[in-house]
Amino acid sequence: MEDKELYKGYKGKSFETLKKFNAMIWCDVEVSTSDGDFIGIILPRSETADPNHIVLKLRSGYNIGLAANKISNIKVNGRKEIEYKIPEKEFPYSPKKPRVKLLGTGGTIASRLDYRTGAVIPAFSPGELYGSVPELADICNLETEKLYGVFSENMGPEQWKGLAKAIGNEIEKGVQGIVIGHGTDTMHHTAAILSFMVQNSPVPIVMVGSQRSSDRPSSDAALNLMHSVKTAAESDIAEVMVCMFGPTSDSYGLLHQGTRLRKMHSSYRSTFRTIGDIPIAMVDRKKITPLRKDYNKRRNDKNVIINTAFDDRVAIVYYYPNMKPDIIDSLIDNDYRGIVIAGTGLGHVNKPLYPSLQRAKDKNIAVYMTVQTLWGYVQMYVYDTGRDMMELGVVPTANMLPEVAYMKLCWALGQSNDLDEVKKIMLTPISHDITEREPSNGYLIYQGGIPEVEEFISKYRK
Repeated sequence: MEDKELYKGYKGKSFETLKKFNAMIWCDVEVSTSDGDFIGIILPRSETADPNHIVLKLRSGYNIGLAANKISNIKVNGRKEIEYKIPEKEFPYSPKKPRVKLLGTGGTIASRLDYRTGAVIPAFSPGELYGSVPELADICNLETEKLYGVFSENMGPEQWKGLAKAIGNEIEKGVQGIVIGHGTDTMHHTAAILSFMVQNSPVPIVMVGSQRSSDRPSSDAALNLMHSVKTAAESDIAEVMVCMFGPTSDSYGLLHQGTRLRKMHSSYRSTFRTIGDIPIAMVDRKKITPLRKDYNKRRNDKNVIINTAFDDRVAIVYYYPNMKPDIIDSLIDNDYRGIVIAGTGLGHVNKPLYPSLQRAKDKNIAVYMTVQTLWGYVQMYVYDTGRDMMELGVVPTANMLPEVAYMKLCWALGQSNDLDEVKKIMLTPISHDITEREPSNGYLIYQGGIPEVEEFISKYRK
C-alpha cells in the first residue's frame, strides 16, 4: 500500500514522526509526549489540515490532536482499518403506531466522519436512522424525505417555500406529525418563517438538529431525534416548534415556540432558549410535560393554511453608536422595500440617521424597530428620540425578536404593496411573535461567580 494511503492526510513534521516510529493510520498505539502519555487509534487527517499534529481517537471516544514536536515515542500494538459506516436495518412497520415524516434540509442528525476531507456525512434513510437510533421504532412508523442538502446558512426563500409546501403535502397525506432536520445556526430563522407560512396546522411540526455530530461521544443527535420524533408522534401540541437539549446534561429536551427562540451559544448543547416567555414543554424518552396551556391543540382534520408569499428585498440592521447614514442610504438606493432595525434601549438610533429614515419614508420603504436587548418591548414614546423616529415612519414592533421581525416583514411585503396593510399584518400577532406581556419567569439570568448563585446552581448541575 502506498504511503499516501498508509499516512492519509499527514505531511511535514507529522508525517516524518509517524514514519520514524513505523506508525500508520488505524494503528492502535501508546504515544509518549512531553505533556503525558496517550493511548488510542491514529486517525486519518483532513487533506487541508496542518502538518504539525497527529490525531488520536482515545479509548473514551474523543479525538485529540498531539503536537508532533512533543512526541518522544510511539509504541504500535496492532493495526486494523476501520470503516466508519452507520449500519442500516429495515425500519419495522407497526399498524398500531403513528406515521411521522422526517423532512431533511441538510442538518446532521446521524452521521459518520469522512476523515479524508474532515466532512461529516449525514445518514438519513429510515434504515440508517434505525441502525443508528433503534429506539425510534418503539415510537412511530418513520418515513423520510431529503428535500435539501445545504448548510443552514444557505437556507433561503427557495428552501423555506419548498419546506412549507412539503409540510402541507404531508398533512394532506394524513401524517400524525412532522420532524424537520435542520442545522442549528439558522434554525430559529426557519422556525420563524414556517410559523408564518404554515398556520393552523393540525399536527406537531418539530424542528431538530444537533450541536455535536454523531461521531462524538458527547453528541446530542440521537437524543434530540428521539425527543423530536416522540413529540411529533404523541404530543397534542400542534405548533411549529424547535426541540433541543434543555440542560447541558442528557436529562430532557425543551420544546420552544417557533417565533420566540434564539440560538444563544455557539457550542453548548443547550444552546436554544425561549426569549420573553417560557418553553412550551419538556420532553424526555418517557413523557411530554407541557409548561404552558396557550398552544394550539392537535386535531384530526387536514385544514392547514400554507401561504408562501415572500419578498427578499428586506434587510436587518444592527444599530451601533456612530452609525453613518450611508448604511440606510445604500439600502434605499438598492431598492430594498423593508428595513428592520435592532435599536438600542427602548428602540433608538442616533440623529444623523434621521434624514435617511425620512428618505425611506418618502420612498415608501417599510421600517420597523426592534430592540437588540432581545428581552423587553420597544417603547418609542418614552423619549424624544423614539417619538421623532415614529414621526419619520419607523414602526415599533412590541417584543418581536429582530430575526422574527425580519422574517415577518419579508412575508408581509410578499402579501401586499400597501404599507398600511403591511403594518396591520406586522402588528397582528401570529403564533406568539408578539405577546401582551412577558412573564416574570420569562427573564431569568443568573450571574455566575456570585456565592448565592453558585450555591443554587450546584444543586442542579449534573
